[in-house]
Amino acid sequence: MTSPASGPSGTSTTVYLDHAATTPMLPAAVEAMTSVLTTVGNASSLHGSGRAARRRIEESRESIAAALGARPSEVIFVSGGTEGDNLAIKGIYWGRRAQDSRRRRILASAVEHHAVLDAVEWLVEHEDAVVTWLPVDRSGRVDPGTLRDELSRYADEVALVSVMWANNEVGTVMPIVELAAVAAEFDVPMHSDAVQAVAHLPVDFTASGLSALTLAAHKFGGPQGVGALLLGRQVPCVPLAHGGGHERDVRSGTQDTASVVAMATALREVTSDLPGRNAELARLRDLLVAGVESVIPDAILNGPRGAGRLPNNAHFTFPGCEGDSLLMLLDAAGIECSTGSACTAGVARASHVLVAMGSDPVTARGSLRFSLGHTTTRGDIEKLIETLPSVVDRARAAGLASAGGRGGDRR
Repeated sequence: MTSPASGPSGTSTTVYLDHAATTPMLPAAVEAMTSVLTTVGNASSLHGSGRAARRRIEESRESIAAALGARPSEVIFVSGGTEGDNLAIKGIYWGRRAQDSRRRRILASAVEHHAVLDAVEWLVEHEDAVVTWLPVDRSGRVDPGTLRDELSRYADEVALVSVMWANNEVGTVMPIVELAAVAAEFDVPMHSDAVQAVAHLPVDFTASGLSALTLAAHKFGGPQGVGALLLGRQVPCVPLAHGGGHERDVRSGTQDTASVVAMATALREVTSDLPGRNAELARLRDLLVAGVESVIPDAILNGPRGAGRLPNNAHFTFPGCEGDSLLMLLDAAGIECSTGSACTAGVARASHVLVAMGSDPVTARGSLRFSLGHTTTRGDIEKLIETLPSVVDRARAAGLASAGGRGGDRR
């Protein structure tokens, strides 16, 4: 991919392999957004400009609903995945607890994005919630049988279930339809963070059986700062903010018309040829996986191999390395990717996703995620494979030197 920010147009050699973090806006979305930015109008106003803005909002709502198998009234516009997850987790918890004070338990997978993890933990700390973290197998998958066991054990206590559709780090696709069916057996609403899924999987909200679903535009070629929460009409959800009564009185605030229009445009384009796009991404992903395993034989592919994985995701652990070192060395070589590990108070920590999957916490710190998108080329993959061996060698040497300086203590 050519990065316009790196130099004169057409001269940059930066390889961007971090599409799961954010993917470049599609040209059609840029055009749609730009055309609306030159207009004026608050969608809540009754005059002509306001009505025009309202029409754009509602047409976009209908378009998004059609693309995702939802009713237009189920599409709630929010600022992105984090707000959508917080609104779903906190709002449904409060709504269910108001209906039945016994319902204080949340069931969520141990590999959720921090937008879900932290929202749940906040409810535990401040709202008397109780959480059961659903374990995953070695591939990062939640077993529907595990969910059934927990719901059977706490049938009268559960407020909601939350399991992501596809994991943002290792790309594992969850059996969402089966999980939602189990939740429905116990009449418990289920939310899914589908931020990574919408760009790469056929998502049908109604057919899934879910009660709520989160998406973010910048993951599928729309702008940053806008997303949607698909929320069933009968699902109780207390708003996080009040004032104005917008979006079914669930999410007050003047809608960002230009961003909403651009999001709808991007989603239409992405879903119009999902099989074709996925086939090309999977081909490039498999080329990347084979190349990495060829030049770094002891590299560990995390998550499923092939089926059951997002077509644009490849996540590796490189034993003997620190992920941050790998990341910065690749960045210096003009290759941009990401690491799922966290750094707290200067201490590197392994990804909670890999730890939940059974990885050794120390080894797991040497992990990188390569995520592909609509600008990725074969040349990008070839440059990564060419560059990686020297980067891994340098990272391992740095790790050994650092370990020696600390007397071998790598905790």
